[in-house]
Amino acid sequence: MDPAGVEIEPVSAQSVFADRVGLARRYVASLAVDGVVRGLIGPRETGRLWSRHVLNSAVVGTLLTSGCRVLDIGSGAGLPGIPLAIARADCEFVLVEPLERRIVFLQQVVSDLGLTNCRVVRGRAEQVIGECGDADVVTSRAVAPLEKLAAWSAPLLRIGGELLGLKGSSAPDEILRDGVAVANSGVVDLEVVTVGGEFVDPATVVIRGRRIAVAKSGADTNVGRTRGRADRPPGRR
Repeated sequence: MDPAGVEIEPVSAQSVFADRVGLARRYVASLAVDGVVRGLIGPRETGRLWSRHVLNSAVVGTLLTSGCRVLDIGSGAGLPGIPLAIARADCEFVLVEPLERRIVFLQQVVSDLGLTNCRVVRGRAEQVIGECGDADVVTSRAVAPLEKLAAWSAPLLRIGGELLGLKGSSAPDEILRDGVAVANSGVVDLEVVTVGGEFVDPATVVIRGRRIAVAKSGADTNVGRTRGRADRPPGRR
């Protein structure tokens, strides 16, 4: 850590962000100061901003297809949306957040970094369907249990679009517990994917699912299946 207690930039940051790593550095600096002052990041988190938050979010970019439109619901301090927008300049990002103090921070960061592929929308997921729906991907990080997350995400996704929920080690258990309810919301083919192990430790755990036109019963879907990244290449459609 540096003298201010902020985690020193890992060598892997250059590989993840390439020629946009400078933007990632400025975002980390914003989180370490404004993010803490505004109560968006806990003061103890400054010692792991890169590894636990920024890189942990950015590596999910390997699951995105070029040109896709991604909604980050409950964006908070901009995780995972802002690191993804920095890492994947070829995709479009919308940060959806209901709380004004977080919106102000997000708008400031997007403006200061000049992220032309990213915009901020105030509202809850269910309130922005008309403005932001038909997305290719809906993502989130530590927002809600899987059942609620799918209920909020499905109406925002196009048919065939993907839910990418950043989760922890309990992800397989969430699928077993909530899989039937998630399928009834129209999100099927649930699987656990781990990404970024070569850049961050531990690797990022993601629950991935696909939206279908008509919700099916749990008996008709593969609601309990889990796979690792090796079983299916990133960016499937």
